Amino acid sequence: MRSNSLKKSIGRRFDEELKFFRGWMDKPRAVGSIVPTSNVTARKMASVINPDSGLPVLELGPGTGVITRAILTRGVKPQDLWSIEYSADFIEHLRSNMPGVNFIHGDAFDLDATLPEKGMIFDSIISGVPLLNFPVEQRVRYVEDLLERIPAGRPIVQLTYGPLSPVPPRRGNYTVEHFDFVVRNIPPTQLWIYRRGARA
Repeated sequence: MRSNSLKKSIGRRFDEELKFFRGWMDKPRAVGSIVPTSNVTARKMASVINPDSGLPVLELGPGTGVITRAILTRGVKPQDLWSIEYSADFIEHLRSNMPGVNFIHGDAFDLDATLPEKGMIFDSIISGVPLLNFPVEQRVRYVEDLLERIPAGRPIVQLTYGPLSPVPPRRGNYTVEHFDFVVRNIPPTQLWIYRRGARA
């Protein structure tokens, strides 16, 4: 019984890595790495969520769903998770593997057009969008827009494969906090947290 479960887990992981690699080959700008995020990184990112807040959670760039599963394991109900994915291939995979989650095929940089309602407020935001593929000014606008969608003091957690925060400090009304360096990821991953600054 346990052997069958292990085989299924390994098979699923291999399938996800193959799908992720194909996505990277097709759209390298939209996919940050040739392999999916590790379970260790996913659990760390999901740890910022307060599942008892009464608010939904927003995930951006779920890819094959490794972080999505960690969010659900954290205690977020599928119907309370909104997940935006740019790749049509990934969306099909996600919807078939995690029914009940609000997966939307759309652009994380244009949430007013992507989300079903304007003014939606979330407990926290988990971002796997490969920000280093975009200009600095666009990254700053991205974080500023996201901070309007969560209560003051709540976090956006962002992964990156560079050594520095992909959204530089002192470019807007937000704070930058180094959250973790996850060696058990390929490649090793830096996690950063952004919150609304004191002037808000």
